[in-house]
Amino acid sequence: MNSQRQELTQQTVMRLSQQQLRFVRLLEMNTPELEEAVERELEDNPALETDDESHSRQEEEERRIPIIPRRADADDRPFTPVDETATIYDDLYLQLAERRLKPNVRRAAEFIIGSLDSNGYLRTPLSQLTDDMAFGPGIMVSQEEAHQAWEAVRGLEPAGIGATDLRDALTIQLRALPQSQKRDDALLILDEAYDDFIQKHRHKILSLLGMDQQRATEAIDLLRSLNPKPGAALGNDAGERLNVIIPDVTVSNDDGQLNIFLNARIPELRIETSFEQALRDLEQLPKGEARKGSEFVVSRYNDARDFIRAISQRQQTMLKVITAIVDIQKEYFETEDVYTLRPMMIKNVAAKTGLDLSVISRATNNKFIAMPSGTVLPLRFFFSDSKGEQKEDGATATNRKIEAEIAALVKAEDKKHPLSDRRIQEEMEKRGYGLSRRTVAKYRDRVGIPVARLRKLL
Repeated sequence: MNSQRQELTQQTVMRLSQQQLRFVRLLEMNTPELEEAVERELEDNPALETDDESHSRQEEEERRIPIIPRRADADDRPFTPVDETATIYDDLYLQLAERRLKPNVRRAAEFIIGSLDSNGYLRTPLSQLTDDMAFGPGIMVSQEEAHQAWEAVRGLEPAGIGATDLRDALTIQLRALPQSQKRDDALLILDEAYDDFIQKHRHKILSLLGMDQQRATEAIDLLRSLNPKPGAALGNDAGERLNVIIPDVTVSNDDGQLNIFLNARIPELRIETSFEQALRDLEQLPKGEARKGSEFVVSRYNDARDFIRAISQRQQTMLKVITAIVDIQKEYFETEDVYTLRPMMIKNVAAKTGLDLSVISRATNNKFIAMPSGTVLPLRFFFSDSKGEQKEDGATATNRKIEAEIAALVKAEDKKHPLSDRRIQEEMEKRGYGLSRRTVAKYRDRVGIPVARLRKLL
């Protein structure tokens, strides 16, 4: 017999109000996203407008007193340097225009150029590109025509453009050189001992191909002189331009005084005059009497008021968080010496600001800061992943200090006999760091240092 039973349980559920959700979303945005959100709100809500006089005054002040030295730019704010020469696409399209190709093949070649990555590689299979051409811009080509277009692209300069991978790029570059014993030996290494070349196993290359030391050295030197990223020689691609980092905050050092500036170019917002007047008129009406369109006026007015409050709260929160970070890491902002970084976690900023941990996490995630020197760093750079690693003297070292120590050891090593992770661990122990070999490997990977065998010079 089935029985039914009811149970009463208590559960605590936190629900965010609409205004809190709006604030959280704004806080998560970086500078470009925030500016776009403000522009969108101005377009969508007729009750919201800008104080044009205030905005003009702000721009005039920015022109007179720049926050930090920077290149003259239409946007006129700190950014990571970008090469403004012709992009890889511009240059290749110009070269292609000089080639005599059938119209269909030319269009396919232009499509292939647009599909190259920033290094000039074609990562998408040609068969898939042929389908993409047909379903996208409607370029109908046969496999043979697609291959002709691909070969046309591979014949452009610099040599290696249109390659499918590193091996292919190096082969194209070698075949573009005059015939010689050295070139032929290099092609032989790519054809029959590529994996050994990549792994830097010279002895295996000598054994497999039967070369003497002199010929192998000349061929390997030729291979190492080639460009592994042929597209990079033509400047930045469009995708990289879109990914230019605009700092969310700038810190300047003015005669020892650290000053903080939020970089979002947000005009002073206010309620549109006619909506303010309409709301006052509605408040004068007898209780219970409604005027046509009053719901729209009240709704738009409240949305505009709440948006202005949320923007103000967002900016104040960002400033409070950044101020706390600069205060804790003051010595680093003054010297930009990684060894002066202090162990810092989100809870340390929370203790200093009184803000919730989740608020600080959102305020620092995907945000960047321009240092007094102009260097741009992610805000998360200043946080330790944990409480830090204990040194033998009991002091705590930040992960950045450990990374710097490991990088210094690798930089000074004998490149013919690079340090293994075990050797690095031993050297770090001599410096007072009690790290395991796995921890050493973790930090080495994080700073982009390859394993010892890949650092070895042939």
